[in-house]
This record gives sequence, structure tokens and C-alpha cells, in this order.
Amino acid sequence: MLIWDGGRRSVLTRGRRVAFGVAEGDVRTCVGARGHACPLGAAVPGRSTGARCEECARLDRAHSVAADTLADDPRPYRVYLAWFGPGMAKAGITAVQRGRARLLEQGAVCFTWLGSGPLMAARRTEELLRSALGVPDRIPYAAKRAARAVLPATAGERAEEIAGLHERARALSGWPESLTPAPFEPVDHVGVFGLTEGPAAVGEVRELVAGGAVSGELVAAAGPDLHLLTGGGVVVLDTRLLTGWDLLPATGREGAVPVGPLKEKPAAQDGLF
Repeated sequence: MLIWDGGRRSVLTRGRRVAFGVAEGDVRTCVGARGHACPLGAAVPGRSTGARCEECARLDRAHSVAADTLADDPRPYRVYLAWFGPGMAKAGITAVQRGRARLLEQGAVCFTWLGSGPLMAARRTEELLRSALGVPDRIPYAAKRAARAVLPATAGERAEEIAGLHERARALSGWPESLTPAPFEPVDHVGVFGLTEGPAAVGEVRELVAGGAVSGELVAAAGPDLHLLTGGGVVVLDTRLLTGWDLLPATGREGAVPVGPLKEKPAAQDGLF
């Protein structure tokens, strides 16, 4: 679902046509921080997924759990292991009340809970996993997109890597006493994302540009990414690239937007739309 300024919502269902353009001469502007408009109305780069100027980005991050500035948060948290593709597993934490929303937002192909407890206990466990098992707390979205094209066929195969990590994690010493362990219970999102129902993606939109347009049939959606079937194949659009632009209905007379291969390469980019 896309939520526009003013609260209007667009429900995105597979098979629906997605089409919009950017007006000639338009400039992408900062979206502000914590519900407040950017005081400078600063211009931001087209490839920025945060769509915030440096000052607003600093203010937004200062109030996030990831920045370790909310140590007194009384809510219970869960530690999880998430898998995005072969060789791409990560550890993370999320508030219990959010359920699996955080995993869906990240585009996790499958995941399992590892334990639950107070925020700082969850954070210490996350750090333990990173140092002892070598799993990161972040994986670049470009790597996630490329991995979706080569996923194993079955849910069992997709869960193998986090199954091994879960077993190794539970055998570690140094777990906080206040963290309650969770059994290995993998949850697979391939069906939810629609990744089994269409062809694999061949490229991704690098940025929107003034005078350009995007148009395609929605065949899958994972995290912030929409997989759109175009005349040149399936192309991934990161919806975070939309913020900060004044979008208009596509007329068919707009120009192309920069599209490149799923993995960043120094080769020249083509426009597929």
C-alpha cells in the first residue's frame, strides 16, 4: 500500500498497473523528520532512499532504536535471524508488539525468532551474534534484490541457513539471563511477496528524474520493492525513491528513468520505461 500526502491510500495488488510520472522541471525535496517539514525545503539527490537532507536525517536517526538512544524503552523486544538469499543472513531486533512487520518491511525471505526480553538484553544478544557468528545487522538492498532471482525452490531449503545459525546461536555462552530463548520456527515469505508467481527481475530503477515516468504491471512486492513487468522484463522499483517528488498520472509522453542491472556495475545505464 502507498500512502500519499494528505492520507490518501493506494492499495497495490498483484496484476494491477502501476504508472506515474514526474513533471518537467520538478525538484526532489527533503521530506523532513519526525513528522515535521524540512525548515529549509532542501533539495535531495534522486538516488537517496531516505529523501532527507543531512540535518533532517540526523534528527530522524537520533530518535531511533538503531541509534541506541532509547535505552529506557520499557517495551519487550525480540531478537531474530532473517535470511534474504544464499549467504545473506542477518541478526536484528524488533518490538514484540510489531509482530513480523519489521521482517516484511525489510523483505526477509524467511526468518525465525531467537529470543525475547528487555531492549538492552536484546541489543546485547544481537551484538553477541554479530561478533561470535559473523552475521551482520544490515544487508544492502541491492544484494537482496539480486538474491531474489536465484532463491532455492522449497521453503525447507530456504530455511537451512538460519536453522544452522539458530543452533549455533543457542550454543553460545554469554546470553543475557533476561532474554527468553525461542525455538526454531521458520516463517517463509516467498508466497506473501509473490516471488513464485512471475519471472525473476532483470533490473532496478536507479532514480526518478524530472520529466520521466514509470509504468508496469505489479507481479511481486518485497519490503519497499515493487517488481514491475515492463516491455523490457521485470524491473524493481524501490518505493523509497518516490518520496520528495510531486508525482502525476503518467500520460505516455514522458521520458525514461535510469534503470540498471540488479547488481551495481560501472556499465552505462539504459532506460526501460
